[in-house]
Amino acid sequence: MLLTMNTTFKRMFFFAMIAILGVTFSSGCRKKKDTIAIISVRDIANQLVPDCQVVLYGQSTINQPANVVLYDTTLTNSSGQAKFNFNDVYQLGQAGVAVLNIEAYKDGAEGEGIIKVEQETTSEETVFIQ
Repeated sequence: MLLTMNTTFKRMFFFAMIAILGVTFSSGCRKKKDTIAIISVRDIANQLVPDCQVVLYGQSTINQPANVVLYDTTLTNSSGQAKFNFNDVYQLGQAGVAVLNIEAYKDGAEGEGIIKVEQETTSEETVFIQ
């Protein structure tokens, strides 16, 4: 009887360890998806604007408000869209990524906006310049 209980205990322990290791390795190996922000720039005629400079920046809400903690800039493509990749900013398990200010400039025209960048998705916003 003692031999049977000991064997049963060993089997239960073995299966419990397999289950714990399975949960640990299956949750720790998840690959994060892309975190992208796309800004479309339009003029007063509602036409997409190519080669427009787009600036995204975030300011700290903890430190002095003048401290810029995130800054990136690029030009819009021929379709009037600027694409920003935030894979290096977002970490798995993080709730949200950032709320960023948008500034767009071209030939003396300018526009502003705000975008909320969500984790592991493509966030989109449109800015109108005039």
